[in-house]
Amino acid sequence: MPTGVALRDAREQLFDAAERILLRDGPNALTSRAVTMEAGCAKGVLHRHFADFDAFLTELVLDRIRRIDHQSAALRASAGTGTVTESLTGALMTVFGSVALAIIGLITSRDGLRARLRQAGSVGVPVLTEATAMIASYLAAERDAGRIAADADVDTLALTLIGSGHLLFAGREGTPPEADAVGRVIASVIAGAVPDRAP
Repeated sequence: MPTGVALRDAREQLFDAAERILLRDGPNALTSRAVTMEAGCAKGVLHRHFADFDAFLTELVLDRIRRIDHQSAALRASAGTGTVTESLTGALMTVFGSVALAIIGLITSRDGLRARLRQAGSVGVPVLTEATAMIASYLAAERDAGRIAADADVDTLALTLIGSGHLLFAGREGTPPEADAVGRVIASVIAGAVPDRAP
């Protein structure tokens, strides 16, 4: 492997390479050598930017969590537009249609990674925890706008939606459920919390 290949943004290219491996081959195929080969760089590049491979994986997960934070801000800002069901369907399709399921598999398969994520302040199952907070925040904004009942328990609704979404998307080997199927589940979960208008 050539050592003189310049990487414009080495961290991001390494993260993207790791995502491709995760999606294509699963968490067991993710090694430092596989990542650098996929990125087309020398193995030393990874170790110049990260103390060790677990540090790399920790930063990968934290970077993907930051992406959910950005998605959360956009989703919350969309409150009051479209329908609640459409907005939630889009959010779940984005969260679970991305590399999130592969990241969750990675986290559950590596004890050292889970320990480092806990040290970094992550709680619960990273990615799922942040996605649940995103949905709860959006539902709270819709509650404030009067499109979700004032007494709705948005935290429980968010947990239910993320758990249902995870089950809908898990184990599908690259074939996500149709948006209509996701929307039907969402409409059923939130039906009791939506005032007398269509969700």
